[in-house]
Parts: sequence; C-alpha cells; structure tokens
Amino acid sequence: MSNELKDKRKEEIIDACVKLYETRNFKNITIKDISELISVSRPSIYNYYQTKEEIFLELLGREYNLWIEELQDMIQKNDNITKEEFSRKMAQSIANRPKMLKLLSMNLYDIEENSRLEKLVEFKKIFAKSMEIVRECLDKFFTQMAEEEKTDFLYSFFPFMYGIYPYTMATKKQREAVKIIGFNYKYMSIYEITYKALNQLLK
Repeated sequence: MSNELKDKRKEEIIDACVKLYETRNFKNITIKDISELISVSRPSIYNYYQTKEEIFLELLGREYNLWIEELQDMIQKNDNITKEEFSRKMAQSIANRPKMLKLLSMNLYDIEENSRLEKLVEFKKIFAKSMEIVRECLDKFFTQMAEEEKTDFLYSFFPFMYGIYPYTMATKKQREAVKIIGFNYKYMSIYEITYKALNQLLK
C-alpha cells in the first residue's frame, strides 16, 4: 500500500472520529463505531492505531498543526503588530480551534496515557512546535520584552488554554445550577476570555 493511500485512510479514520465526537462523549466512542462510518474495517484500523486514544491523539495533533499554520501566517503577513492587534489575532486563532480546546480540557490525560510512547512522542513534537511558534511571535512583535517575560508568558498562556473550553461551553444543566444558587456568573465566548487573558499577560 502506498504512503498516499495510507495517509488517506488515516484521514478518513480521523474524520469519522471527529463526526462522532460532535454528538457523543469521548468514553462512549469505540473503534467499532468509527469503522461503521467508513470503508475501513475494524481489523484494518488496528493496522494504524492500537487504541481509540491514538486516533484522538492524532486528531489533536492535526488541530495543533492548523493552529501553527495560522500563527505562521500572522508572522509572515505582519511586520509590526500592536499589543491590541496581537491579542485580537491570537484570540481569534484560538476561537477557531474549539475541538483542540475540548480535547485539551476534557480528554487529554486519558488520550496520552492510553497511546503508545512513539505516538505520544510524535504529538509532543507538534506541541513543542506550537510553543516555539508563539515564542517566535513574541520575538518578532514584542522586541522590548525580556527573555524571562517571554518565558513567563508561554508558561502562563499554555496552561490557561486547558481551562478555556469548560469556562466557555457551559451545558444547560450547568447554567441551571448556577441560576439556582443565584451566582451572577459572567459567560464569555472563547474569543472574549482569551482576548482578556492575553491583554493581562501582555501588560
């Protein structure tokens, strides 16, 4: 089988995973469910992935790569950006990746724990690249920032990303519970909460 066909089948498997993840909880999705949506049989899927977590890990890597491409485009198309413009562009890039945020906040531990080491290493390379590209943004657009400040930004913003999804995607039941206790919670979109955090980090 050619590498092109292998890549096509892997994309088909991941796309089926995405479709199921839109309507089902992570724990309720099986490799059998994925195989029923596509032309690849369940035994054939095991030629590519040993667990469903490995499929989700590759999906997460794909989402990170799309985010990286967006940030690279921002670097290439802009010579100078104000803090305000950077916050807006970065917040929008995060808002464009709700699946990435959902996987980070809801399922990352299980996904990584139940994937083979070689698969996890492949993903960690992509994750490291995402940190490097954000650092490249800071190097280009905020030349006045000290190295320690840039490091502090990275190690504040990336952990922050893990909490964006649950804070912005409250379920009907969660909203009702907040209403019952009379708590005046301010609901924000992914863009709004990220924009505010970036403004604080860049002060």
